[in-house]
Amino acid sequence: MKRIFVTGAPGSKWSSVVKNIYYSPSVDRSDHAEHRTYQDSLHIGSYFDPGMEFGRWFDKIDRYSKEECEAEFDLPFSGTGVRIVKSHVFADHIDFLKQHWPDTPIVLVSRSTDACLGWWVRCGGFDITYPDYSEYYQDLKTIGERIEQQNKGIDAAWHEYHGTELENNRDLAKLLQLEPPPLTHVQNYPVNDIRVKVI
Repeated sequence: MKRIFVTGAPGSKWSSVVKNIYYSPSVDRSDHAEHRTYQDSLHIGSYFDPGMEFGRWFDKIDRYSKEECEAEFDLPFSGTGVRIVKSHVFADHIDFLKQHWPDTPIVLVSRSTDACLGWWVRCGGFDITYPDYSEYYQDLKTIGERIEQQNKGIDAAWHEYHGTELENNRDLAKLLQLEPPPLTHVQNYPVNDIRVKVI
């Protein structure tokens, strides 16, 4: 397995889901850089979304070739191991991802729209220094609408595709065939008010 796709709406706590498998020895962490870190590693590594450093056209990803997409997926990486490619707007293109990369697992992170928006604001809102939400998400009204839209995409995929819902990050790592992350990284999804499913 070369890649893992992850999607969740802003405020879904998807960054914590990624962070708690990111330190597995199996993961390529060459996308880590000081300028790609926010609030003591709350956000870490590359993000792919319109207005951000990578994936600026991923809201229209279905208009691009498989080769163009893969070149963009790999852009921030230079190491070995499994590459975690995370994008909010993947939620709108799950069928496209499944069609072109059927063997690549997609991690869906789900929370209610109100919980997402509230958590995103609490974590800094438009003052978040990385990644930059200002261009695509614009203002609270727009980000609320986009969160709702992305959650609809995640909910549809959750019910359409067979997969496995998980309780914690160690089970997630095992399912993804990653070496377990260090015991300093432990996360229980129900306790954190998160639902996680791999399709």
